Amino acid sequence: MDRYVRQIPLIGEEGQEKLMKSSVLVVGAGGLGSVVVTYLASAGIGKIGIVDGDVVEEHNLQRQFIHANNVGKNKAVSAMEFVERLNPDIEVEAYPFHLNESNVAIAKHYDVVVACPDNFETRLILNDFCVRNNIPMVHGAIYGFEGEITTIKGSPCYRCLYSSFPKQKERATPIFGFTCGVAGSIQCAEVVKVLLGMEVLKGKLLRFDLRSMEFFTIEYERNPNCPTCKG
Repeated sequence: MDRYVRQIPLIGEEGQEKLMKSSVLVVGAGGLGSVVVTYLASAGIGKIGIVDGDVVEEHNLQRQFIHANNVGKNKAVSAMEFVERLNPDIEVEAYPFHLNESNVAIAKHYDVVVACPDNFETRLILNDFCVRNNIPMVHGAIYGFEGEITTIKGSPCYRCLYSSFPKQKERATPIFGFTCGVAGSIQCAEVVKVLLGMEVLKGKLLRFDLRSMEFFTIEYERNPNCPTCKG
């Protein structure tokens, strides 16, 4: 318990034991995922699964700091090695592939899913699976100086929040590393609160703009026509 002596006063030894017995699946080991994996491992989450089929490229290192010196290596494997160095007392498993309909069932083996992908398709696959299997999902997305976070626990879900999803462009999303840091840290806070039974951003979308330093919350409700919630 010495490793966690600075956070135990906040959650008690019982709370720390809950974290150490919990499991979290992180989908995407990029900018958001790098932050999420780091702080969940630091907090003592007992098991962390990491899904990513991409390989590390030089331009990733501007924000994906956990992959230092690993250019050319699969991101899930690189992230797993980072966690093993950071906190050897926890279990970590790498899934070196892109998440899709055929493999999303791995999420059944985890208490919480953290959605850190850079595309709508993966978010929707995760949302639908998690809602239908009663698995909490913490969503995060970023663009430039801006970011958003919400926690899906049943209904309302991600499809209730956005009724349509525009076709994504092929070009890379412009982003600063510190935007990832803010959004990813908030995702971690939501995960810990879910695991400890605290109030989370259910039915609430937290948005921020670091240019103006504005943070605001938008409440959203279940869409009666949502194909996922009504199922």
